[in-house]
Amino acid sequence: MLVCDGVCRHRMRRRRNRGRLREKPLQVQLAVQRRRRQGGDSVGVHSNSLTVVARLPGHYRRESPRNPSIGDPAIRNPAIRNPDPDDPTSVHSAALVAISHGTNSPDGRAAIATLVEAVALARPDLYVTGGFVDVQQPDVTASLDKIRAGCAAVVVPLLLSAGYHVHVDLQRDTRAHSRVTALSPALGPDVRLIDVLERRLCAAGFDQRVPGQEIVLAAAGSSDVRAVSDCQAVGAQLERRLGVRVTVGFLSAATPRLACAITAARLRSRMVTVSTYLMAPGFFFDLAHAQGAHAARITAPLLMPEETAATSLVDLVIDRYLTAREHSGLF
Repeated sequence: MLVCDGVCRHRMRRRRNRGRLREKPLQVQLAVQRRRRQGGDSVGVHSNSLTVVARLPGHYRRESPRNPSIGDPAIRNPAIRNPDPDDPTSVHSAALVAISHGTNSPDGRAAIATLVEAVALARPDLYVTGGFVDVQQPDVTASLDKIRAGCAAVVVPLLLSAGYHVHVDLQRDTRAHSRVTALSPALGPDVRLIDVLERRLCAAGFDQRVPGQEIVLAAAGSSDVRAVSDCQAVGAQLERRLGVRVTVGFLSAATPRLACAITAARLRSRMVTVSTYLMAPGFFFDLAHAQGAHAARITAPLLMPEETAATSLVDLVIDRYLTAREHSGLF
């Protein structure tokens, strides 16, 4: 006779209808017999919150509750699966390769490292590593090389807009590598970036209730019109969020240049704030400080070396990974 586990017996003893206790094993036995005649080897029978599976030759295995969404992160979030380290198609083995621009600034390097480390802490089931598209090593190829054999990868650019590096450099490097690799979009535009920009503005003393203000969004700039459009979209999102006029000034390649944008804003408004739309300290942040000398205030970049990376940025990186993995059709 098949015997339920201790939890099942305890619950069953509390039932008032003792006749149902005697019938339950019989139901299982009959179901097994029907399954045998049909040529199967197992049958499932529900018992309150448990799904009891009878497997031939006849032992019980406790399965998931009837409502499997309770206590199961893989069902609450379908993007998460139970990792199998030996399965190259599992979430565990699809490495997250976070590729930033690269910088000579020690503060910039430390700031980017805080984000990569925070992503790794948030998703311990993933192999997370960093790399660089320029200036620093390891480059994209070396970053992909150090992942274990048979493991797929998703490259997530830690770049705020999709310019030459995303559309040319990273496309070339990921396609040329022998590893099965998907490339995610850049981080921006995204409302979570607006969250961080708003917090930086508040920390710098910006008060949207004060009349006669204007914000100039300081972006790195690109010769790729798609990257310029991305930055303009972020400026429009920030303007809608704050109800304050926002213009975009670029530090290189695109127009208007930041210094010109600040000058124009000062002619229109009594107070101008520069909102730094850069990932981390470095050459462009130093340039923004120099060109924004006449602004009332300049905010910090999205990442700083002495701070923990914002949760919204961590979530954004992970979302880019999951979306690219799901839609790539490679895994």
